[in-house]
Amino acid sequence: MRRLLAALLLPLLLMVSPAHADLRITRDHGGYVTEYKAKYERIRERRERVIIDGICNSACTMVFGIVPLNKICVTPRASLGFHLAYYDKAFTFGIKVNSSEGTSELMGYYPQPVRDWIRRNGGLTNEMKKIKNGVDLWKIVDPCPEDF
Repeated sequence: MRRLLAALLLPLLLMVSPAHADLRITRDHGGYVTEYKAKYERIRERRERVIIDGICNSACTMVFGIVPLNKICVTPRASLGFHLAYYDKAFTFGIKVNSSEGTSELMGYYPQPVRDWIRRNGGLTNEMKKIKNGVDLWKIVDPCPEDF
């Protein structure tokens, strides 16, 4: 009887249990801070994992300040890119205009290891500063287990 009950209840439990999915970042060049903030807050609320398996530049790197670091890992293909925030060029006639408020907001999201790396590498500039797989990256976030 117990086996029959378990066999009947298991499919029901699977249907009502929240599905957990990993976000795998492979080629993300960034975008609007507000969109990334909302995206990563949803991931944090659902307790999902983030696997950085390629390029994560600009606003993509906000993941480190919103999703808990124990829910993020990097593969050997991971690459992070940081630069000064700037206003949407559609509103500045195609000219890149830096945003001190946006840059300050970005820096406010980053945990101390990210801020330390940025400081050691000359601070944020208009040019993309990149961290690739290796010791500097592992000071910020753990490598993914082998099964990723």
